[in-house]
Amino acid sequence: MGRLPLGSLIVPLLRFRPASPPRARFALPAVAATAAAAAAVCVATALPAAPAHAAANTSANTNANAPANTTANATVRADPFARTGKLAAATCPEPPMITGGVPRTESYLRTMLKCLNTSWSRHLAKSGRTFRAPVVEFYDEPVREVCGLPWPAQAAAFYCTDRRTLVFPLTGDWVENRTDLYPLKVAAHEYGHHLQSLTGIRRAFESRLRAARSRALQSELGRRYELQADCLAGVFLGAAWGSMSRTGQDWTTLLDETKDSGDEYAAYRSHGKGANRVHWLKRGYQGRSPAACDTWSAPAAKVA
Repeated sequence: MGRLPLGSLIVPLLRFRPASPPRARFALPAVAATAAAAAAVCVATALPAAPAHAAANTSANTNANAPANTTANATVRADPFARTGKLAAATCPEPPMITGGVPRTESYLRTMLKCLNTSWSRHLAKSGRTFRAPVVEFYDEPVREVCGLPWPAQAAAFYCTDRRTLVFPLTGDWVENRTDLYPLKVAAHEYGHHLQSLTGIRRAFESRLRAARSRALQSELGRRYELQADCLAGVFLGAAWGSMSRTGQDWTTLLDETKDSGDEYAAYRSHGKGANRVHWLKRGYQGRSPAACDTWSAPAAKVA
């Protein structure tokens, strides 16, 4: 997608595996620059197709191991989520994604993003943090530029960090002809990146990324960042589940899709193996607390 300054970091979910990582431009030691570029533009791997058995969505609606290294662990030592408690149960009935064969994707996402705003604003207020809702932009088709930068190649949904903007194209495998939970999980994941910006996690991540002296460590830091967003998505799903007309099969399908989006199918490692993406999504869902999403102190095996 061309050159990208770290301050304009875009965090996308890609439709298909990229041929090679995009480049970035920012001041880093020469040894670190290339890998940091890959970590700065965090990409996911092959997006699973809509499952044939997805339930219809209608208006009725701890580990004992030490961290792999102290540098990664030091990224968020003062965890801003540490003592904020559980995310309160949310009332978020899903509107239909398709009505009479007509897609209602934008309406669906706007409704669920409103619920995300309500849930997380209340949670951050409890810990005395200032909340600011993200800007949200929808596009019928990809355009030449977004957030002042070239549209990321093959991007499904993404978050522009400097403008705190969520971007959702209304086309592509991630959202077209779907009635399963995957679009909501994608939206909640990207929203997780917004929370990382609001709480200072992104700033600490970028600082540690600049200090990292090896490509392997930079890649690991990027995966810790992305897997935390997966976990935060799980926290929201856990808080909202009781108000959604979903079944255990819907949840199982989402876990299968999440596993299929792991790095095993990617050109480079950015979001973690499928099993680890599932682990962090489930951890957030079951704990319903963002404190459960401390990927920064997790052992290397859990962020591989």
